Amino acid sequence: MRVISLAGSPRIPSRSAALLALSQNWLRQQGVEVTAYTLHDFDAEDLLYANFNSPAIKAFADQLAQADGLLISTPVYKASFSGALKTLLDLLPERALDHKVVLPLATGGSVGHMLAVDYALKPVLAARQAATLDRLSNGRALFNLVTGGDPEELAAEGLHLNHEERYEASTEFTHIWRRVLEGETVDFDGKHIQVKGAKLLFPPVQQPRPPLYFGGSSAAAQDLAAEQVEMYLTWGEPPAQVKEKIEEVRAKAAAKGRQVRFGIRLHVIVRETTEEAWRAADRLIAHLDEETIANAQQAFARFDSVGQRRMAALHGGKKDNLEISPNLWAGIGLVRGGAGTALVGDGPTVAARMQEYADLGIDTFILSGYPHLEEAYRVGELLFPHLDLAQEETPVRLQPVRPQGEVVANIYVPQKVSQS
Repeated sequence: MRVISLAGSPRIPSRSAALLALSQNWLRQQGVEVTAYTLHDFDAEDLLYANFNSPAIKAFADQLAQADGLLISTPVYKASFSGALKTLLDLLPERALDHKVVLPLATGGSVGHMLAVDYALKPVLAARQAATLDRLSNGRALFNLVTGGDPEELAAEGLHLNHEERYEASTEFTHIWRRVLEGETVDFDGKHIQVKGAKLLFPPVQQPRPPLYFGGSSAAAQDLAAEQVEMYLTWGEPPAQVKEKIEEVRAKAAAKGRQVRFGIRLHVIVRETTEEAWRAADRLIAHLDEETIANAQQAFARFDSVGQRRMAALHGGKKDNLEISPNLWAGIGLVRGGAGTALVGDGPTVAARMQEYADLGIDTFILSGYPHLEEAYRVGELLFPHLDLAQEETPVRLQPVRPQGEVVANIYVPQKVSQS
């Protein structure tokens, strides 16, 4: 096996180069042939003037063509890798990295610095992806923001912000996402995210933008919902607790001159009779032993999610008192994180319980079941006939995707298709 290594820092020595050297030594110890390059192996003028005919760049491309992989190190500078490295990579043939294993190694001054790329790019790219999906679906796209609640899982993925910092970052993310989708050119200098001149070239069908859903039980989550989202979601807590959350978010939104809609995330177990539904619920957890439940609850206990703590408090990790409100069953939450409650009963009973939530202000129900396909059939056959499913006809918003030519200089969108 042969690997090319490329030190992308303009400085020698550097921390990224040291990290690369460590990786090179390890690979060589495994019997891998490593050919090392640095940016200083290439003439500065060739990089500056994009000289595709540079002998050094051609030799590098030839070496890369014969290699199995590419190992790149780079410092992170204000949400980007080094400019000289970008130029060099741009000078490679178009498919130079096809079928190559590529491992980038990035170094920064702090954890926040290391995350700059992640945070700076995602809101704008997410807005562009959202607009594309909305156009492809003819205005039917909905989007849900998830901040995360498991610190260990997030750390494993490179995110080392605490609970409050994650909501700060989410607020900044959403602020940029919304404004870009609404057609603004956005300059934003936040604690976690900085963008300059962020914009959207092709607008979404829904105006001013597709709706944003979001759920969270902490004060920080409610503040974000009140300020920025259209739909606030709650997990299936007893009606009294849901009512309290709705009132809190509604008041915070009103203080900002906004109105927020409300939805709920529930499982359902619906059968011909309520007795049969309860037997089905019991069968779902019939083979759960106490050790499995305890292990699951111990894992959930590390979460810093307020919503997860509220779910766990409903059953206390015990199987003996799982009907926490009439026909609201907490058995799923014994071993499942997140939404852990189900409405259990025959069609009319489940419909009546749903109406209780609707009377509190819930207008959207996000339902699932186990097994999902089979339960979906039961919901359609046994529950839907008892629900008022009348809804306003969605207006036709035809905005077909059509060829428009190349965007000029990342600014000008052709309004007419060339006839040539």
